[in-house]
Amino acid sequence: MFFCEDVIVVPELILARYGEIGLKGRNRRAFEEKLILNMQAALTDFAVERIEREYGRIYIYLNGDMEAACQRLTRVFGLVGVSPTLSADLNLPQIKTAAVVALKEARQEGYTTFKVETRRPNKSFLLKSPEVSRELGAHILRSVSGLSVDVHQPQVTLQVEIRERAAYIYWRSLPGPGGLPIGVSGRVVLLLSGGIDSPVAGWMTMKRGVEVIPVYFHSFPFTSDRAKEKVVDLCRVLARYSGSIKLYVIPFTEIQKKLHKDGPDELLTILMRRMMMRIAEQIAQKEKAIALVTGESVGQVASQTLPSLAATGAVVTLPILRPLVALDKEEIISRAIHIGTYDISIRPYEDCCTVFVPRHPQTRPILTKVEKAEQDLIATELLERAVQEAEIISIT
Repeated sequence: MFFCEDVIVVPELILARYGEIGLKGRNRRAFEEKLILNMQAALTDFAVERIEREYGRIYIYLNGDMEAACQRLTRVFGLVGVSPTLSADLNLPQIKTAAVVALKEARQEGYTTFKVETRRPNKSFLLKSPEVSRELGAHILRSVSGLSVDVHQPQVTLQVEIRERAAYIYWRSLPGPGGLPIGVSGRVVLLLSGGIDSPVAGWMTMKRGVEVIPVYFHSFPFTSDRAKEKVVDLCRVLARYSGSIKLYVIPFTEIQKKLHKDGPDELLTILMRRMMMRIAEQIAQKEKAIALVTGESVGQVASQTLPSLAATGAVVTLPILRPLVALDKEEIISRAIHIGTYDISIRPYEDCCTVFVPRHPQTRPILTKVEKAEQDLIATELLERAVQEAEIISIT
């Protein structure tokens, strides 16, 4: 709480902005309500007093660490930006006071140039937007030393919003992930390895408002428990954006051993992925998920040619979503770094996809030949046992 010119300014307010939710027409209220629920879940360990909303804006009043709360909200899908904000009554002296407090803070952080931008949705406020900006700019120049105006390339833009109940003043804006609130688009099963691609695919799916249930295939002792720990850590990163993750760890050793022993070497990877798809679909039915998600990208490896993808997907009836299908490796790595999964993914612990890799994998498999090779390999009891013995890990 700050005292300035005998006016009390309360900074325990965060202004959150959403993007495409505002285009949802009659469904917009439902999207807003889900977004607010997700924000409350993200701030569950903060002292939130109340949350209010206006069109395009959500206001969070809290007591506590504003910076930490803002950082938490920057991972809530649906939000495009959050700002620590000052509020003032709808009179010019109090708005000027709040503006000075805000720019003194900016000045303390080393900024020297500014401009003021005013929005006035409340048309009953007597001064128009340009007039408010001029009044505030002049007052700031008189009140804060070391600042000058630069309307073209300012280091700081002071945002002023004149709304129905109050005026809101802020200069910092932390970008959010955008997209839609998780939970508005249903749920899917994500085939999650310990590599770079599939966590990014999961994040991109979550951005579209989808709840993700990861499934990891563990082939101990061919893959170590360190590989499993890596996947759990990846889920912890994804849980920062979703609030919680329900991870299925599937024992896959016996299935892989049977494929390696009895299957044709050149088709081994395709047959393995078809088995994974079958198991993932069973998990999806159990969890009432309506699609599967993979981290595949066209042409990246032998199992990701179009004929290979077609042969892999033919074994299930659920739709398969491939968010990375048109991205190259550098683009995927860039996104992995952005969301915080890259350093975990490159830990040197191999997943089951690197076990029993064929020397000369088939890149143009013919579906009928794949199905024929598979006839004596589909051990229903092994698939059912893998699902029944799955380890379920809840991650928050």
